Amino acid sequence: MACPGRYVVGLDISEEAIKKAKQMSSSLPNADYFTFLKADFFSWHPTDLFDLIFDYTFFCAIEPDMRSAWAQQVQNCLKPDGELITLMYPMDDHTGGPPYKVSIEDYKEVLHPMGFKAISIVDNKFAIEVRKGREKLGRWKRAVGHSSL
Repeated sequence: MACPGRYVVGLDISEEAIKKAKQMSSSLPNADYFTFLKADFFSWHPTDLFDLIFDYTFFCAIEPDMRSAWAQQVQNCLKPDGELITLMYPMDDHTGGPPYKVSIEDYKEVLHPMGFKAISIVDNKFAIEVRKGREKLGRWKRAVGHSSL
């Protein structure tokens, strides 16, 4: 995703995950166009708001009672005309977690009050074999004129 026209920030609370990400990516040709930060998503205040947030299975990793706080922080970090992409996984009937099972309704329940509407929700055709049929990609935008104020 990172390129001259798109600077990417990877965020994780784990020092080890950040260290590993930096090690694995420092020699990539696009290394000048991304960074990795160690921070708690729920208390993080970015310097600039984002055009796009890509939630790659973070939603399923947090306790379900934290999902409303997740949606509020997504809204806080995203430009008013920005977009949210969600990799929704696992979409099945297992119990327990993490990962906790998710549904499209779980996302709608917390995103709709923030003014987000789904533009598209499709099967993830790029899912790895063992996850095929258990993932969807959601694309969300805030309704025009919606404000959290």
